[in-house]
Amino acid sequence: MSGGLFSLTTLLALLCGVAVGGGLGLLVVALRGLPPRTVEERAARQRRLSELATFFGRRGTIAVGTALVVLLLTRWPIAALASALLAFSWNQLFGGAAEERAAMRRVEALASWTESLRDTIAGAVGLEQAIPSSARAAAPALRGPLNNLVDRLRARTPLPDALQEFADELDDSSADVIIASLMLNARLRGPGLREVLGALAKSAREEVDMRQRVMAQRASTRRSVQIVVGVSVAFPLGLAIFNPSFVEPFGDPLGQAVLAVVCGLFGLGFWWMRRLSTIETPERFLARAEPASALRPREPATGRLPGLPGLPGLPGRRDGGAA
Repeated sequence: MSGGLFSLTTLLALLCGVAVGGGLGLLVVALRGLPPRTVEERAARQRRLSELATFFGRRGTIAVGTALVVLLLTRWPIAALASALLAFSWNQLFGGAAEERAAMRRVEALASWTESLRDTIAGAVGLEQAIPSSARAAAPALRGPLNNLVDRLRARTPLPDALQEFADELDDSSADVIIASLMLNARLRGPGLREVLGALAKSAREEVDMRQRVMAQRASTRRSVQIVVGVSVAFPLGLAIFNPSFVEPFGDPLGQAVLAVVCGLFGLGFWWMRRLSTIETPERFLARAEPASALRPREPATGRLPGLPGLPGLPGRRDGGAA
């Protein structure tokens, strides 16, 4: 018991040190200030902060609760920290089935929308008219980005730019192939779009079938890994609760150091199992590092038409002569 109390005192001392160091860091930032940011940078920062708050909110609460329970049962700060990290990263290490199913539903919805777009184009209408018509019967996994695409077209956004924004919202390499063909047709207006869309829809259907077979094979493997991890975690915790004399050496600082090494090895093994079970998907080729507004050159505010040296609001000539 003395070793556990000593470890708890050490943990409290470490927490006090972290609090003092964080306070000193915040004091330095308050005295020196931060460099000014543009409107775009502030908006991007607010978006990242909201995403982090949503990400850490639910998982952070579960991780802190798990750490407190383990600390009260075992009096081992290292075990509490390891349990918190395991609870926080459980979905990244042993989950992923929900994300795979969502990606598969998105590819299937994309295939259905491509077939609907192909059939709509068969009525001798252009892409600007066919896209809103095909968006009405789209699957729920694709309805939100498609509605945004239709809104951009109604706002007179050029079709290639609207399709680029649509690809960025989907963020899928399979969607890039279909959207790239639409962008090429929007620029070149060449024939054969129906045949291309039919072939791409067939390819998307085959990809959905392949993903279904892979998910069926990986389900049993994922369940086995989760059982192994659960037994590996529950066994030492059970010994610490029901037979504390057997694990009493872990109560002193040296035992906590050994436990930290053991937990690190287990964590490395869990990460390696996750790495081996991850399916590598091809990277997007329509991805862009900056938004479209940042890629367009800005004309100086001279009060005249861009690129024309004439009078304000009137076209001029390069030789300065009369129009």
